[in-house]
Parts: sequence; structure tokens; C-alpha cells
Amino acid sequence: MPIPFALRAVAALIISTTFSSAACAADIKIGAAEALTGPAAKYGVSIKNGFMLALDDINAKGGVNGNKLVLSIEDEQGKKEEAINAFKKLIFQDKVLMLFGPTLSNSAFAADPIANATKTVVFGTSNTAEGITAMGPFTFRNSVMEPDVVPTTTRAAVQHFGLKKVAVIYGNDDALTKNGYDVFKTTLTAQNIAVTDTETYAKGDVDFKAQLTKIKASNPDAIVCSCLVEEAANIILQTRTLGMKQPYIGGNGLNSPKLFDIAKEAGDNTIVGSPWSAENTAPANQAFISAYKAKYNADPDQFSAQAYDAMHIVATAIQSIKLSGDLAQDRIALRDALPAVKSDGATGKFTFRRSAPKDGKEGGYDAAQEAIVNITAHGKFVLLK
Repeated sequence: MPIPFALRAVAALIISTTFSSAACAADIKIGAAEALTGPAAKYGVSIKNGFMLALDDINAKGGVNGNKLVLSIEDEQGKKEEAINAFKKLIFQDKVLMLFGPTLSNSAFAADPIANATKTVVFGTSNTAEGITAMGPFTFRNSVMEPDVVPTTTRAAVQHFGLKKVAVIYGNDDALTKNGYDVFKTTLTAQNIAVTDTETYAKGDVDFKAQLTKIKASNPDAIVCSCLVEEAANIILQTRTLGMKQPYIGGNGLNSPKLFDIAKEAGDNTIVGSPWSAENTAPANQAFISAYKAKYNADPDQFSAQAYDAMHIVATAIQSIKLSGDLAQDRIALRDALPAVKSDGATGKFTFRRSAPKDGKEGGYDAAQEAIVNITAHGKFVLLK
């Protein structure tokens, strides 16, 4: 029996509408280059977890304007050359809208220029060295710079422990630890804190007794450590075997539970600055912590919190633009939209701040966010009160 014209028209309309809706919905491809293996994986895996948790949340609520966010992740192993290769693959082969990463500032200095040259947003969630955003207007970060954190950290440590003099140890072959040392040096001078001795080491060193013996002889009230977490934990352990009981003041590299995995309670009385605290009772932070524990059966850290917030910041920016399908045009539209985004997430209230031009070149965007000071106690970071 022939189908009446009216019914055929209705059926055609339904089919047309269905295909039209399907055509409008599309995956939005985002890239990330993070250290998932190697010494920096202690940061990179946590970052990846934060990204994926945010993606689950965003996509469960319908994605961005009905489009699903999809994350392509490359393991850059904490190495400059691998970060460069990962960026090239994600930009040119995978054709992502924007990039997160790399994990370490060292790698960011190597890879971020590629993103700027191709007018692709690169968003750092763990890079705190000075000069990152000076590489170009497509560089963003929600990781708070060492110069914005260290003065608050040292001031709190001086007040808490009654410090007059400190010794310093730092890694002299890493962008983060070298920049951290520069910031600590300037800060200690400005705050009239005497430095009894300054020692260095190279990435991968495991025996620090020679440096620590010199520090011990200088009799400081505390030890400043601009270090990545694995070296920091071993330095702290070896300090205790030498009978030294001085507290530590650390930079961003120490903000990882790996500190306790290695140093155990020898790491107690270490003061570090961070934009995030597990003790922040704000609903957004507590919801993040609960969701993270439920998904990963582990406690989150600063790096997972910053990655989680960063994904939501990017999703908000994408929501405010109309994707055209022209990748070059859409990448620029995202760059133009991101600076206006304001967030109140796991790390609290956040806005971007334009970095100053350098050598006549336009800069990118830093985090405008206040530091929280934590102290380690019984294997946890707790608010310094």
C-alpha cells in the first residue's frame, strides 16, 4: 500500500532533522603533551587525571554547545625533544584546537615557540618559571609563577619558625629550579634573611651528603630547597641522617605527594606555597576532591586541581565562540576568548593577567591568583595557621 504523501513528508522531515542535528554535533579535539613516564611522571600523571576528570564532568553535562570534548594525550617524558615532537604531532597531524602542557618549564621553553608560530593556544598547568608567557601571545597558564608565590612563602616561614638565616640548595640544570633559586635569592635579600651557604646539584643526582655537610657547618635556621620533588625528598632524608633537624622552605616542585612516598615523616615541617589546598572548604573544591577520590581511589594534589580547572576554563572559552570549522580561524578565536574567562574552581577564584611585552614582542597570559601557604605534617600538606 502506498504511503500517503503527508506521512512521507513527516518521515522525511524527521530524518532530515535527525541528520541535521548529527551534523551539527562534532568532537572538539584538544591536545595535551605531558610527562606520563620518566622522573616527571609524578606530576604528569596527576595532571592527566585532572584533565580526564574535568572531561567526564563537561561531557556528562552535554559537552560544549552540544559538542563532545576529546583529549589526545602524548607522553613527552619530561624531555625537551619529546615535547617538541609531541607538539608537532598534535598540531599538524592530529589538528587539535589547542594544547595543554608540557609538564616541566624546561620543556615549555623548548616547545611553546612551536605553538606560537602556528598560532595555536598552549596552556600550561604546571609551568611556574619566569619567562614562559613571554614566548608569545598564544601562551597561557593557570600555574602561579614562582615570583608570585615565593615571597609569601618565605615571609610565612620566617614568622612561623622565627628564622634569621637560611642555607640554600637548588638544581642548577633545570629551568624551574634555577628560576626558583633566582627568585628565592632576590626574596631573601629583600626580606633581610641572611644566607649562610648556597649549594647546587644536577638533575638525577642521588648523593647530596657533600653539599649537606657544608650546609650543616654553616648552621642555618632553615634550608631553602628549589628542587624537583624526587631530589628534594632525598635531600631531606639525607639531612636527617646527618642529624640535621632544620625545617625546609620549598618551591613549586615540592607540591607533590611523592615527597611523602620517599621522605615519609622526615619531610614534616616543610613550608611550600601553592594556589590549592585540600583544606579549602569551598563547595567547588570539595566536589573536585570527592570526584577525584571516587574515580582514582587516591587523593588529588595541586597539579590535578590546576589541570581540572584549566579544562573547565578552556571549555568556558570555547562555549563563548562559534566554531567555524576553519581550524586556523578557530584557534585564533579561542585565543581571543580565553583572556576574559574568570573561574571559581578547585583552586579558588582565578583570572588571567597579561604578561609584559619582552624585546618588543607581545606576551601571553599569566595566572592572577593568590598563593596559599601549606606546611607538611604526618604525610600531608596542611594550611599554615
